[in-house]
Order: sequence, then C-alpha cells, then structure tokens
Amino acid sequence: MSREDPIGIFDSGIGGLTVANAVSKQLPNEEIIYFGDTAHLPYGDKSSEAIQHYSSHIADFLLGKKCKLILIACNTASAAAFTTVKAHVGGKVPLLNVIDPVVSAVATDDSIKKIGIIGTKGTIKSAVYEHKLKILRPDLESVSLATALLASMIEAGFYNNSVSQAVINSYLAYPDFSDIDGMILACTHYPLIETEISSFFNDRVKIFDSTYIVATEVKKKLAALNLLSEARSNTHHFYVSDYTESFELTTKLFFQEKIHLEHCGIWEEG
Repeated sequence: MSREDPIGIFDSGIGGLTVANAVSKQLPNEEIIYFGDTAHLPYGDKSSEAIQHYSSHIADFLLGKKCKLILIACNTASAAAFTTVKAHVGGKVPLLNVIDPVVSAVATDDSIKKIGIIGTKGTIKSAVYEHKLKILRPDLESVSLATALLASMIEAGFYNNSVSQAVINSYLAYPDFSDIDGMILACTHYPLIETEISSFFNDRVKIFDSTYIVATEVKKKLAALNLLSEARSNTHHFYVSDYTESFELTTKLFFQEKIHLEHCGIWEEG
C-alpha cells in the first residue's frame, strides 16, 4: 500500500457520487475509484444477507484495484454490511462508512438536544442512527422519518424548485420535527436539497451533511496512516455494474461535473 494508491468508494447506485465529490474537493491529489452497484439498486428492498454479499464482492473488486482505503458511501450498506465487510477485508486496508462520522459529529455537539433524521425506508427502519446515538449521547432525543419520495425526485432532476419544495415541506411538517435543533441527512442524495431543507426551518436547525463530514474523516484517516497523496498521477474512474444512458446523464447532478461511467460486469464473471 502506497500514498499513490487510489481511494475506493462504493454505493448501491450513483447517490454516493456526492460523497466522492466531497472527497475529491478536500483531497484533490487523490485518485478515486468509484463503484455503483446499479444492477442491484435500490439496496433498501434487499435482505441484509444480500447486501452483505454484494458489498463484500465489491470490496474485493476495489482491493483488486489496489485501493488504500475503502469507503462505503451508502447508508443502507453501511448499516447492513459494515461489520461483515470489515471482517472480510481484515486488516488489508482501512474501511469507513457514512454513518459513524455523522453520529460522532452530532454526539459531540452540545448544542444539539433533539435531532431529526430523514432517510430512505431501509435506513430509517434499521434505526441505526438512533442506536448509535443512544450509546454516545443517552440524553439526546432523536426522531426519524422515512422520506421515500425524495431520492427518486432528486434523480429525476426535481430540486431547488417549487415542486421539490412542496414535497420537502410536506415531509418536514412532521409534528415531531417542530422543536429539533439539528437534522441528519441520512441519504447521500439529500445534500442536493440541503438549502431547501434549511429554508423550511428558517436556518435555525443545524444540518448534518454526511458528505463533508465523511470526506473530513477520510482525510484524517489517511493523514494518520501517512497515506495522503502528494500529487495525483491518474484520473478518477467511475464504474457501474449496469450501464444506462440515464445513469450517465444523472451523474452530473451528483458529482457536479460531467464524468464518464464505465460498465464493469462483476456479477457476470461468475
């Protein structure tokens, strides 16, 4: 493992590109290998066993690309498969997820007395954020809501307009959110609507955006291991397990620049 080796990032689809974008901004000298398992999305309706199988196989793919660190940029996979993938990878490379850094950020913020959590049905049903927060901050009150329509709405390009604001407002009007101090965006799609969410609360609620928090954690981890690259010699690579033109078009929303998706049929190789 060397400083010049890439960072591996994977997600069930292309939403994790928001995390990859944040990592590339904080660490411009790093090469990123991204894998979106578009053949199996969404992970939210898959069993934990299936997600663990997919995630372990993708980790093997990234190890084969000589990645020096692997980041699970998917809330559902982070909840269902992190422990399994960590055992599978062993001590070969450090493994991070998108949940623990956010939980730590919230738990150490004394200004937060009641936290709201919005995410997909799978993430909210797992109650992973509530469980982890309860361990670190037993006094912290948490309330969550599955906001099922938001991810598909964002992928369709509906955000920062009157349509998206109406849908967002209908969710955030949830009575239990009326007195929250902070909000966790427990889906990698949601940073694209952070402004609209903040606007609903008149900017009085602190928004915890996993992309920036997780990218900071990646930087800290690599620095601690003396693995920060001094100069990027290779271009980023973005792989998907099932390629469609619609995925290619949507990537610009998430990575904020045009990228080329490469089809990689890891599920077709036996």
